[in-house]
Amino acid sequence: MNPGILYAFCAFVIWGLFPVYFKTLHQIPALEILAHRMAWSLLFVLAVLLVRHHWRWLGPVLRDRRLVGRFAASALLLSANWGTYIWAVNAGHIVEASLGYFINPLINVLFGYAFLHERLRPVQWTAVGIAAAGVAWLTWQNGALPWISFALALTFGGYGLLRKTAQLGALEGLVLETLLLFPVALIYLTMLGVSGASHFMHASRPLQLLLAAAGPVTAIPLLLFGAAARRIPLSTLGLIQYVTPTLQLLTGVLVYREPFGAVSAVGYGAIWVALALYSLEGVRRSVATRQVRGAP
Repeated sequence: MNPGILYAFCAFVIWGLFPVYFKTLHQIPALEILAHRMAWSLLFVLAVLLVRHHWRWLGPVLRDRRLVGRFAASALLLSANWGTYIWAVNAGHIVEASLGYFINPLINVLFGYAFLHERLRPVQWTAVGIAAAGVAWLTWQNGALPWISFALALTFGGYGLLRKTAQLGALEGLVLETLLLFPVALIYLTMLGVSGASHFMHASRPLQLLLAAAGPVTAIPLLLFGAAARRIPLSTLGLIQYVTPTLQLLTGVLVYREPFGAVSAVGYGAIWVALALYSLEGVRRSVATRQVRGAP
């Protein structure tokens, strides 16, 4: 097996099991969990830099105001995505959150068209149209737009757009983002501690360890994903990524008994058909491109 496939599968399985992790922290407010996730993530990635003796890039990067500003924007989108997801899981909206990551690839297609001037092929337009019909069906039947799904898809899509055009690798970018988020997290956690409102200070030792584990739990799949992206085609990576929302959906329905009836099945079914069209067309073009390059 290509090691990249294994790295990708491990990353997406970890992300897919996130609802179980955050559900164990349900007695702690989402904002406090988010702050701990920011703080412990920085400590973990700094430990990785220390082990690898990989520090020299940091000084020149911090002096580049334009680059720092760009990563401040990506850090803001990342924190919004994290916070929305943590709240959704602990508020009983795992199924709706999974929908956000199902439609995220199609949001990426639209962002590529709108901001990177990428041309969409007919099959891609068809996939986007079918997915839009599925979302419209869910909105009509539920009487409201699935805002959790859209918030997650748009923030992660925007984050991916900024990172796609960034000049730093996966580890370096994550270090810079968590470095920019850390002061905000530290101020908030300090305020909670001084006011006596910190759930971490009054939690049991196992719960404190679970919160501290937010660092490696966050960073490890991101690093695995970065390693996979360098080793396998994007079309393959795009297909494997559906492991994450599929596991989240199954967890929400089978483990936490969230409702998923015929109405939801119709809307999700349309989105799955759209994803199948989009993915198969991407694989077909990838195979055709390799055949042309290998031709004499």
